[in-house]
Amino acid sequence: MNYCEFCNALPESSVNPNRVYHAEAYGFPIESDNELFGRLVLEINQAGLSWTTILNKQAAFQTAYSGFDIASVAAYTETDRKRLLADAGIVRNRLKINAVIDNAQQILCLQQEYGSFKNWLDAHHPLPLAQWVKLFKRHFKFVGSEIVNEFLMSTGYLKGAHAEDCPVYDKILAQKPKWAQNPDHV
Repeated sequence: MNYCEFCNALPESSVNPNRVYHAEAYGFPIESDNELFGRLVLEINQAGLSWTTILNKQAAFQTAYSGFDIASVAAYTETDRKRLLADAGIVRNRLKINAVIDNAQQILCLQQEYGSFKNWLDAHHPLPLAQWVKLFKRHFKFVGSEIVNEFLMSTGYLKGAHAEDCPVYDKILAQKPKWAQNPDHV
């Protein structure tokens, strides 16, 4: 059973967070740099864990990381790192916490050069996954091929988030910019 089949089979009354994420977030284009950063934070923290665990902790991550405000996270100090390592609501992994803070600082640099994180992504789109991975590894920490793939699929930059027969597929296609409105980009 693929992700679409699994999520679409969940009853509307289900408390499984995958149902709402699949129907309202996964694969949909994101305009906000802070929201893109938030998705990257979640994908980095998912490494080695289930996506359901991360979705269940999503609100805690958002609170712990200043609402995913890039400038705030980029300014975190050693005190903030210690606070995050003590926060039982999130994944308390030093490498992941350090990567999130370093990546926020890197995004600030990209924003200065490109105007926004989204503009940086758009400037490199479309690329095959292998080239995206090389690009991300040049700029960010804790970003292997699976993290980059899921981040780009979940934000609409790579196809594969939804099966063509999934009811969400057409909703996503309708929200994409005109240049991306073809099945190769869903």
